[in-house]
Amino acid sequence: MKQQIKEFINALSGERGYSSHTCRAYRTDLLEFMDFLIRSDISLDLKKIDGLCIRSYLGFLYKKNKKTTMARKLASIRSFFRFMLKTGRLSEDPSKSVMTPKRDMTIPNHLSVDDMFRLLDVPQKDSILGTRNTAILETLYSTGVRISELAGLDISNVYFKAGTIRVLGKGNKERIVPVGKKAISAINRYLDKRAQKEGKPPFKTPLFLNNRGGRLTTRSMARILDNTLKRSGLMRRLSPHGIRHSFATHMLNAGADLRALQELLGHATLSTTQRYTHVSIDRLMEIYDKTHPRSGGK
Repeated sequence: MKQQIKEFINALSGERGYSSHTCRAYRTDLLEFMDFLIRSDISLDLKKIDGLCIRSYLGFLYKKNKKTTMARKLASIRSFFRFMLKTGRLSEDPSKSVMTPKRDMTIPNHLSVDDMFRLLDVPQKDSILGTRNTAILETLYSTGVRISELAGLDISNVYFKAGTIRVLGKGNKERIVPVGKKAISAINRYLDKRAQKEGKPPFKTPLFLNNRGGRLTTRSMARILDNTLKRSGLMRRLSPHGIRHSFATHMLNAGADLRALQELLGHATLSTTQRYTHVSIDRLMEIYDKTHPRSGGK
């Protein structure tokens, strides 16, 4: 089974163009499933694994995992068995009869507009690193891109006159995303600081560098956000993805079209984007009360 998992991961990477992070997640999920089969004394022969084996694994996961985690692990198992079916290793898919755990609807963590402005207004040092940190936070909120997409940007991906950036998203899909004037100005200030020290940077170099001149990692960007949050006085935790949630929520509250937001966020399906509508329920109720003739709000 381990060899089949390896072949499946290679197919994800080579044929489908999945990122190393995504492939690592699939591999981890499948190896954990294989480990469960071994510890449960269940044969690793793919033809002997049935729906009952998979449901037993979900029962094992239920004790310590959220339903969203269980659903993701089941999705990895399903993708694996569909690949086995497609490549002729199996005549039927044992995961087909397994129901997906109903996910708990959670409201994504986000900041209000006032709190977001408070975060962005935290003064940074007038240095290369200080202007870089400002540019990172401004661009994250201005575009709503994933932190991995931001870390992967080169200077050549920023179209300063057009006010857009070209990002490489999940599945190696490119998209063009608008960038606000404040974020563009912050990027320009940062690049000016770099130019003063090292000369005009080459067009193809990473946009955001660490203090050793290498590409800044997503982990370092998360630390920059953590430090800025502490200095802002906002008594809460927020991941870089929380800024993406804030971007989406604020856009919806201001009247953005859901399908346009889907394009901006780079979501493959509209259902992923629709989770943000739950965050904006107060806004929807306000509109309903003001406009519906029988709402009782007039």
